[in-house]
Amino acid sequence: MTSSSTNLQSLGYTPSMARYLVEQNLTAFEPGRVMAEHKERYIVRTAAGYVEAEITGNLRFTAQSREDYPAVGDWVALMVYDGGSALIQAVLPRASLISRQAVGKYGERQVIAANIDVAFVVLAMDRDFNLNRLERYLSICYASKVTPMVVLTKTDLVTTEYLAERIATINARQAHIDVLAVSNTSQAGYSQLEAVMEPGKTYCLLGSSGVGKSTLTNNLCGGTFMKTDTISDSTGKGRHVTSHRELMLLPNGAILIDNPGMREVGVADAGQGLEQAFDTIAHYAQHCRYHDCTHRSEKGCAVLEALDNGDISMAAYENYLRTAQESAFFESTVLERKKKDKQLGKLLKYYDKLNVKGKKNED
Repeated sequence: MTSSSTNLQSLGYTPSMARYLVEQNLTAFEPGRVMAEHKERYIVRTAAGYVEAEITGNLRFTAQSREDYPAVGDWVALMVYDGGSALIQAVLPRASLISRQAVGKYGERQVIAANIDVAFVVLAMDRDFNLNRLERYLSICYASKVTPMVVLTKTDLVTTEYLAERIATINARQAHIDVLAVSNTSQAGYSQLEAVMEPGKTYCLLGSSGVGKSTLTNNLCGGTFMKTDTISDSTGKGRHVTSHRELMLLPNGAILIDNPGMREVGVADAGQGLEQAFDTIAHYAQHCRYHDCTHRSEKGCAVLEALDNGDISMAAYENYLRTAQESAFFESTVLERKKKDKQLGKLLKYYDKLNVKGKKNED
């Protein structure tokens, strides 16, 4: 790889990370941040520049799931060899980890990015505006300990009145979320967006395909770094142009990660994230008669009472129930998998005590 020296602090390196290396006896290795991943091969940026890296066999063996593998945004300790290759020895503790339910794999997570400070949830004004999807993104962000902000793109395709109505609709359901509107064509609103992006902090883009994330990235970077494409006229759906995640250092010192578009927003165990995304419902739930109220048909349910009084919208209530059910199903699936893994482990230990003839070892 091409060498280019850099100050690790500009990539978000902190004193606590340096202390961790000392405490874990990892000072013989170089710290670096994962900039991109391509099928378990990583591009890592160290103080000396970029290196191509793989994980060690030990790290692969001790990983309990894909979550334990390095992800874009991770800080890692690695051994760098001549020629620009390296081996990742350890993944440093994460300040945050955005993940979702893996598509088609129940009870498994798909890691999106690590060590994110703020997630920009991108919605396009032409055809992608969907409050239910927005609240699912917010649940993921809050569960991941990441601050969300909403960015509305393609505002040049709608009237000022329509844009104002959409912002008001978001504020009615999510009163505490910041909303920014930009035009990728005229770049109106970009100055406000750049003003909230602080040097040394890491931001990522979340949204469906075709909402303008790659164009947004290119404009913020000041050049064409990510491929862009238009919406399919025949299907009205976005095309997957960004095929991988990549971390970029912006001219203003902020750090940005673009992500492939999501056709499905699968919520894992949302936990407190669900309560934050649906804070109005959570507020009324505190006054329910029963502690384990499901808010479906119980007498004395404050949520249902608020729904009848119009204090909670039916759309938000129904989306809350769907998201809560999906989160509960994910948690039960994880517990079932752990139970089966434990049973399999006991079975393997039992057969390990038998010799090839089926008799127990006397040792």
